[in-house]
Amino acid sequence: MALDLLVLRGLGLGDLLTAVPALRALRQAFPKHRITLAAPRALDALLPLTGAVDASIDVSGPGPVPFHRPDIAVNLHGKGPQSIEALRATDPGRLISFGTGPPWKDGVHEVRRWCELLEWHGIPADPADLTLGISDRTGPAIVHPGAAYPARRWPPERFAEVAAALGDDVVVTGTENEVPLARKVAELAGLPPERMLAGQTRMADLIDLVSTSRLVVCGDTGVAHLATAFCVPSVVLFGPVSPSLWGPPPGWRHVALWAGRNGDPHGERPDPGLLKIEVSEVVDAAMEVTS
Repeated sequence: MALDLLVLRGLGLGDLLTAVPALRALRQAFPKHRITLAAPRALDALLPLTGAVDASIDVSGPGPVPFHRPDIAVNLHGKGPQSIEALRATDPGRLISFGTGPPWKDGVHEVRRWCELLEWHGIPADPADLTLGISDRTGPAIVHPGAAYPARRWPPERFAEVAAALGDDVVVTGTENEVPLARKVAELAGLPPERMLAGQTRMADLIDLVSTSRLVVCGDTGVAHLATAFCVPSVVLFGPVSPSLWGPPPGWRHVALWAGRNGDPHGERPDPGLLKIEVSEVVDAAMEVTS
């Protein structure tokens, strides 16, 4: 009889990538189980690269989760109560979660948080096990100006100055919703129309683009974690959330710029701390990681 292990992580690109070490730890600890990840369908192209997931079901947010009686259910989504109840509703034989196990701690890096949850349950996990692969880096420099909330969006005028300074191989990326923002950056930077790729890259395309790029410059968003996963040099602009919570690991040719000021990550205006980061700092950091 098949053994099922269900994992809930109904969040976005960066959230999934920060959970890769925990997923791999589960794969190592339960080699005979069929691991099903409950996550947004748009992320499916990433799953084979983790080496840790056998199947997926489309779930956005904390549930409900359409699954019945897994042997083990693991909550990598949050501290509950919605995510906990969603997994309890699947009637698991065993539930691994904050709220039913160790206490939730503030101020813990997102990668380490989920590894520590598993370790509390006797499952060894390595927070450094983030890499999805290393390519030849013969692709362009990527400027990605978008982020989920305005508080985390550095001004497009500044991104345009950076793009103009990086050379003639720069492309500007973004989601369909970020096309106007990306177009503004590309136009201000004087880039030709074919260098504006926002809204044109599905997840598989974005993986191919980022994994082979020579540099990624972006805010605190999923593309930053994709650069980390493929060991692509990156400059990531943080604010209002500290890189100690969501930043790249040290020493991997990633530079996290932060003015040292915390704020509301869901704010409707660019965070004042983020605005303290100057164009010259970003350009200098880009030159440093690609030299």
